[in-house]
Amino acid sequence: MKSFLLALLLGFSIVASAQNKVVGTIKDKQNRNVSGVTINIPELHKETISDENGTYSFVNLPNGSFRIVFSFIRFATQSKEITINQKELKLDIVLEETLHQMDEVIISTAFNKLQSQNVMKVEHQSMKSLSQKGTSTLIEGLATIPGVSQVSTGTSIGKPVIRGLSGNRVLVYSQGVRMENQQFGEEHGLGLNDSGIESVEVIKGPASLLYGSDAIGGVLYFNPEKFASPNAVDANFSQKLFSNTNGSNSSMGVKASSDNFKFLARGSYNTHADYKVPEGDRVTNTRYTETDFKTALGYSNSKFTSTLRYNFNKLDLGIPENGYANQTSTKITTFPKQAVFANILSFNNTIFFKKSKLDADLGYISNDRSEFENSTIANLHMKLNTLNYNVKYYLPKFGKFESIIGTQGMHQTNINSGDEYLIPDATTNDFGIFGTANYEWDKNVVQAGIRFDHRAVTTTEHGILGTQGYFQAIDKKFQSFNSSLGFKTDLKKNLILRLNVASGFRAPNLAELTSNGVHEGSNRYEIGNINLQNEQNFQTDFNVEYRNPHFELFVNGFYNHINNYIFIAPNGNVINGFNAYDYTQANANLYGGEAGIHFHPHPLDWLHITSSFESVTGKKQNGDYLPLIPANKWNNSIKTEVKSTKYLKDSFAVLNIEYTLPQNNPGQFETKSDDYTLINLGLGSKVTLGKTAFEVNLNGNNLLNKTYISHLSRLKPDGIPNIGRNIILGVNFTI
Repeated sequence: MKSFLLALLLGFSIVASAQNKVVGTIKDKQNRNVSGVTINIPELHKETISDENGTYSFVNLPNGSFRIVFSFIRFATQSKEITINQKELKLDIVLEETLHQMDEVIISTAFNKLQSQNVMKVEHQSMKSLSQKGTSTLIEGLATIPGVSQVSTGTSIGKPVIRGLSGNRVLVYSQGVRMENQQFGEEHGLGLNDSGIESVEVIKGPASLLYGSDAIGGVLYFNPEKFASPNAVDANFSQKLFSNTNGSNSSMGVKASSDNFKFLARGSYNTHADYKVPEGDRVTNTRYTETDFKTALGYSNSKFTSTLRYNFNKLDLGIPENGYANQTSTKITTFPKQAVFANILSFNNTIFFKKSKLDADLGYISNDRSEFENSTIANLHMKLNTLNYNVKYYLPKFGKFESIIGTQGMHQTNINSGDEYLIPDATTNDFGIFGTANYEWDKNVVQAGIRFDHRAVTTTEHGILGTQGYFQAIDKKFQSFNSSLGFKTDLKKNLILRLNVASGFRAPNLAELTSNGVHEGSNRYEIGNINLQNEQNFQTDFNVEYRNPHFELFVNGFYNHINNYIFIAPNGNVINGFNAYDYTQANANLYGGEAGIHFHPHPLDWLHITSSFESVTGKKQNGDYLPLIPANKWNNSIKTEVKSTKYLKDSFAVLNIEYTLPQNNPGQFETKSDDYTLINLGLGSKVTLGKTAFEVNLNGNNLLNKTYISHLSRLKPDGIPNIGRNIILGVNFTI
């Protein structure tokens, strides 16, 4: 099968003749060849790996100036500017050993710089590193990143929270396109499976300049799985087992590449029973099943590169309403429950000109969501279809000056077909234009930009005036100008300072504008407000980082002022037996930050001690605290790396102690939360037995079976604890 795929792609590649080429050899300071080095040309979306002789090559490259990046564990990342204007360019590299973490290329920001060169501080985490923490779901893994939390309903539903902002205030990108999945709903999860995702980048703060409305709180940018190296075929199978939920997560993928054509496909199946609390009871109907399929086809030559990706995701989710009523280990959901079918189709293109390039990303997202109360006939059925585009033109570089102009837009329709309506049938159209520039000199970088956005929302009248479920027709328009300014400098060797100021905005969502009925998930009658204005914020961020060969330190701080912050408040009335709540607005402030250290002392280079602290406070202008603000958290880890042997490589053991402080500043409809400490343990290694090699990980989360309730758990009002002890065994075979 692998030989057939490679022969097929090589056959297709015959039609493309080789153009410019970059070749070279990679050595260390002792003049030894270094194999396994990742060589990346970010602007061209090309990547390869050095062979056993330390050699590498790129073919079919366009003319122009580009950055080429060399990265490998235990070596300092190197970035070189190259100018391609001849048939073959030879570039040899000597790598220097270091104990620093690898310097990653950041895709989510405008100019795709290395993190050390980037004006904005962006958190980058590989899915492999998150998986080694033994989390059950993608959102649980994200919540281990400082400054990121989750609003959860058991183990099945999780929504990201970035520095106290969530829902429509956090934008999610996957496959290079904007995700749309009815984010306003409290019972609507992230809608992504970690299978087929390479890494995630987290922008903490307003990113409206690059992404438009709904990026007021930040962005989660998921980088898809990379293609195989040129002229190679890879296949792998992974399996995880979870003790607490009797869960299973299986994934299998195959990928092949020639010099021009690339292909991959991956399927996964994830199923869990009700989760068990420390006392031993299972929380009824927190079970779920997820099926996911991803595939991609790419082509590149010296003139352009194109990638077509498709993702199908099917979710069968139980909705917990009856506490511990039904003690069973079945994985078949019962009523009430959700069924969600999601399709993501993306087409990513880059066209190269003599001294510039054009990026054009097109996306189609279909989200089909049904809720069933007590029968197989859906009470609620919503279809959200979204077409979006993102076009950026990279102007010719002028010395150290780089600039981009671009436009983004979205056409979205929401259609109801069930008896129950949460929001009306509606059409949303977005249009935005922006420009941004980056100037670098010595060890300093300045980046600035400006943007204009326009959103038009129209809805269809539904129901009978004066009754529950009536939605009047609206025709609303929202617009905003936003800008950003950032500065990065090396104060001295190994000491980096970043300062950023930026504005952002969010247009009110359909639920906030139009709600008129009982929201079952929160047991209240919600009333929308068609007169709501844009949320408009202004945030200041600073970041200080220090690194030497054995010690790393970072401090992040932010202050975020939001005009017209939208929230819900009781109006004193009771409708149909439920307390009535209105959507209203007030100015608000959020402030806090994250700080951490990483200590790996010489000569104990195998020992890593890390510690981080994160804090956020959110208040309305009258002094009331905002809801859904995570409690402060202190996270500590001790990791040891074991020397490789004939059979075991890259072995490690990590002990994690996570202390969550009490949340004594709850929002208006919340209660205080107690503090708690969780102890987690992880072990892992790459095992080689003859010609068979596989990775194995064993994790124990909440090892002491601590009873606790997260402040952001939606089961907290019912007094239901979070998950108890969970042992996770994972294996990954390369075929």
